[in-house]
Amino acid sequence: MPYVEALGAKLYFEECGQGYPIIFIHEFASDMRGWESQIRHLSRRYHCISYNARGYPPSDVPEHAASYSWQFAVDDIDAVMGRLKIKRAHLVGLSMGGYAALQFELRYPGKASAIVAAGVGSGSHPSQRDAWLRETSVLSRIFIDHGMSSMAERMARGPARIQLKYKDLDSWQEFVARLRQHSPLGMSNTMAHCQASRPSLHDLRDQLSEITVPVLLAVGDEDVRCLDTNLMLKSALPNAGLWICANTGHAINLEEPEALNAQIEGFLSAVGRGSWRRGYSKADLASSQRLDRRLCRDNSLVIANLETSRSGVADCTMNHRPLLASREVRS
Repeated sequence: MPYVEALGAKLYFEECGQGYPIIFIHEFASDMRGWESQIRHLSRRYHCISYNARGYPPSDVPEHAASYSWQFAVDDIDAVMGRLKIKRAHLVGLSMGGYAALQFELRYPGKASAIVAAGVGSGSHPSQRDAWLRETSVLSRIFIDHGMSSMAERMARGPARIQLKYKDLDSWQEFVARLRQHSPLGMSNTMAHCQASRPSLHDLRDQLSEITVPVLLAVGDEDVRCLDTNLMLKSALPNAGLWICANTGHAINLEEPEALNAQIEGFLSAVGRGSWRRGYSKADLASSQRLDRRLCRDNSLVIANLETSRSGVADCTMNHRPLLASREVRS
């Protein structure tokens, strides 16, 4: 079986397809098998690599808590790339995996050529933070005390996961069966020392605003814990797009695999062509705002670019002729 030698653990991985590399990073309640639909689709054009995080068999399940942290989760991505001699890759992560992908760009800038971060943000919003820390502390003990057999269906019936059961019962049952196979020790240590200890994405806003790599944010509109944080990320990340999938919970890759596949493929194709959007830089915005104010003072007809400052445009509409949607300015 193929393994990556990471610091303190061996990680099981699989690869298929040829082309530019994509590394898939799974969520807390799943493993690499959750990406099967995406890998089947994207391996027609890309070299797809998936792996199980530490604590998820057949990867090692270290006994000591010191072998688990969000930093290890980020460094493990780099270990996979090193093992396969990959210098740059696209990253596709869900929830815990999406968080690791964003942190990877902060810790290893330039190694990610594009990032898909789906369902990120649980426990990040300031209003949720205290409850999140209490919940993760309790759950980490329950995994040890009660094991995965009793926990699996309980987790799968959560308010952001039950949607999968209503849409696709067979897929939901497969999800529950895979959960039962997880290691209680691995789940407990991951919850206590990776999930609970990671910084809030809201606290990282200033750092994230410096990321220029293309990012696709994907979130279900019923994934309540993640919605506000994704809106924050959309405003913070200068080169990000946000896709909100209707009537969908947390396991967006399982609930709406075809829709997610199409979004990922379109995003990566745009990145490959060099046509993915680039948000206005701070300097561009400041220059645009100065131009809007000058044109208003000159009593000119401003033809508004929808990406420019709305405050400057609003002042013009109050004192001058109606604005037209164009990039030009005509006297």
